[in-house]
Amino acid sequence: MEFTIKTGSPAKSKAGILVLGAFADGVLPAATAAVDAAAQGRIAHLLKRGDLEDKAGATLLLPELAGTAADRVLLVSLGKQDEFGDKAYRDALGAAAKALATTPAKDAVVALADVELDKRPLAWRLQQAARILADGAYRFDALKSGKDKKEKKERGVRKLALQVEAELTAELDTAVRQGQAIATGMALAKDLGNLPGNICTPTHLAETAEALGKQYKFDVEVLERADMEKLGMGSFLSVARGSHQPPKFIVMSYKGGKAKAKPIVLVGKGITFDTGGISLKPAAEMDEMKYDMCGAASVLGTFKAIAQMGLPLNVVGLIPTTENMPGGGATKPGDVVTSMSGQTIEVLNTDAEGRLILCDALTYAERFKPECVIDVATLTGACVVALGKIPSGLLANDDELAAEILRRGTDSGDRAWQLPLWDEYQELLKSNFADMGNIGGRYAGTITAACFLSRFTKAYKWAHLDIAGTAWVSGDAKGATGRPVPLLSEFLIGRARAD
Repeated sequence: MEFTIKTGSPAKSKAGILVLGAFADGVLPAATAAVDAAAQGRIAHLLKRGDLEDKAGATLLLPELAGTAADRVLLVSLGKQDEFGDKAYRDALGAAAKALATTPAKDAVVALADVELDKRPLAWRLQQAARILADGAYRFDALKSGKDKKEKKERGVRKLALQVEAELTAELDTAVRQGQAIATGMALAKDLGNLPGNICTPTHLAETAEALGKQYKFDVEVLERADMEKLGMGSFLSVARGSHQPPKFIVMSYKGGKAKAKPIVLVGKGITFDTGGISLKPAAEMDEMKYDMCGAASVLGTFKAIAQMGLPLNVVGLIPTTENMPGGGATKPGDVVTSMSGQTIEVLNTDAEGRLILCDALTYAERFKPECVIDVATLTGACVVALGKIPSGLLANDDELAAEILRRGTDSGDRAWQLPLWDEYQELLKSNFADMGNIGGRYAGTITAACFLSRFTKAYKWAHLDIAGTAWVSGDAKGATGRPVPLLSEFLIGRARAD
């Protein structure tokens, strides 16, 4: 989708569709009021009659509106004026995005960013608008054929102008470009997540990283099994034993900052399909275990976003990736493995494999002397039970880092919720035969998983994002969400701004 910013009268905007906002109590933002005046009060009349629902995100399509140059006008509810905030604004943008993705119109003007929002400057509103509207145009039909694919491809807006009254500045242009870049990163993360496990293998993830590095001029190194054996990554390799697909350890180095500046390290879990191994999962919905690499996908998507934005930071991406399969060579419950750190692990459940590949990646991260490390993983079903599918779970060994991530989650709308990482939980990981077990029993599963990882992160500031509930949705809308690319991107934008 091609984005521009424009000024001028929205009533005179020539486009296939013009998007305007309206509050539930009939109050009209400036752009909508101007169009209403040109239309001799038609919009106000329709609102008074109750044609537009009160809930933020409700829409009303007007195929023709006298006094306007646009072919169609889409009226979007902003909810109640005294309750208007970040969520209502995003709901309105999301509804507009959905409508624009299916309209026969090829170009649109969206006049929503000018609506005043407490403590949110115009640049923030434009960034959110660009991201949400671009993300709304996402489709995954690469594996489909025939008429349905062709019809979907032919519909939807391709050129979009964001209408504002303010003078155009470099800051506003940057905000729109950032929103586009984040949406592009989300699209890559979604594509990788939505691909089936027979296509999106560890090799495919490695090739994707190499292609990104070539396109955006950052370094990519792919370590093979022999390299990992030399490094002593016994924990990671224990997960790969049951698969015919070769494991990969992907190292990406984006160097946009000063030569001696410490990097921020992002670590993404890349289990391209998770059967549970010998501790086999139930058959129901096992197809969704192709999404167990969404942590890796989000790191790749974030790298694409920051490279497009050209952020002045040094960022390292680490992706341990393999399948978790049963087989004659697979790790068995009760086996003891030795991690890269030298700590031994009793594998009590082979379906708790994500932490086994992440712990070696977290040990590897030490060599970069990082500013901080954030790992991203679809790690525990317990996180979905605790938090549902709204926020990602957050645990950290540094309160300031955790607070920063929470704040950026709120800014981006890609929220997280912090859980405790108290020493008392470490007792649940005791093993009679090794330094630790890889599970902690029935209770506090999300916390004990993070406690396990924390034993490999003592050399730096670290945060863990459990995205088991937020990386994809099920049901009729089944598909990857692209989260937490917005959160990670906003975090890195904030770090770049601070520098």
